[in-house]
Amino acid sequence: MTDAIRIRGLAWKAGRDFAIQDMNLTVPRGAIYGFLGPNGAGKTSTIRLLLGMAKPYAGSIEVLGHAVPRDAHKALARIGYVPERLHLYPTLTVAESIRFRRAFYAGFDMAEADRLRRHFGLREHQLVSRLSKGESGKLMMLLALAQRPELLVLDEPTDGLDPVLRRELLASLVEYVHTHGATVFISSHLVHEQERICDWIGVMDRGRLIAELPMQDFRSGIKRLRVMAADPGNSASMNGEKTPFAISASAADAPFTVLSRERVSERMEAWAVRGWQPSMNEWFTRSAAEVREVLDLDLEESFVELLRGARGDGDGNGHGHNASRETL
Repeated sequence: MTDAIRIRGLAWKAGRDFAIQDMNLTVPRGAIYGFLGPNGAGKTSTIRLLLGMAKPYAGSIEVLGHAVPRDAHKALARIGYVPERLHLYPTLTVAESIRFRRAFYAGFDMAEADRLRRHFGLREHQLVSRLSKGESGKLMMLLALAQRPELLVLDEPTDGLDPVLRRELLASLVEYVHTHGATVFISSHLVHEQERICDWIGVMDRGRLIAELPMQDFRSGIKRLRVMAADPGNSASMNGEKTPFAISASAADAPFTVLSRERVSERMEAWAVRGWQPSMNEWFTRSAAEVREVLDLDLEESFVELLRGARGDGDGNGHGHNASRETL
């Protein structure tokens, strides 16, 4: 088995306003998989489904080789989970919280729990009710790591923490993965944070997985082009206005995907595209235009353009040759 998580054709609905639609998602074993998306995209709902906390209407979920929700209990015994809303008993101390968790997991490593407690600066006799948000987050991460899980599922684990605490928790996570060969599925809307640790990325928006690919491809797969019209007399309509470009707004026959398209001047446009290759300059030449500049985008800019393209917020409408979910 090469995949830690495998979801196919997943469908789930929450009331009238939100649904997960035909989701296919694959997390390779040993990967740190960043699950990106804006708030309300469906990331937490997806996590609840893969942990067996909710039942899908259609599709299949396999976690560590176990069918979920049918065999969720078998998968959960091998998973460390840190939820978005931290689940800790306020009347227990740090030491009591550790012993309580140990009772449920045969492989719980008390020596590692004690090492992490000291590393995180947590005092044994501190009451959970008196821990700060950052300290509570450290305790939840400690409990998950000390289980020695094969898979860590983390839902916004650093949300609301200061940069120092975020870096400390993520460093502990990376250390664990490198030492034990574990798999991590980490949900977040903090794109720059994922860039430092993840080797795979999935992007979710409005209940749909709109991209899934290696981090390196995500970094290099989206470009901004400065495109100039070669013939100012050859005009076309764009958003109801005349433009000197004889290229339709959707550019449906392009060998790349057009995510957004904006007017810069009378003869200049800025295009955000997926799947760009230098050889594609020829397509613009045939379309009476010229690429004057190709700009790299940082991860956050790429993320925003990807969302705009999927939503049709840009002029590109998200169409093009490489508009599949799996590749940029």
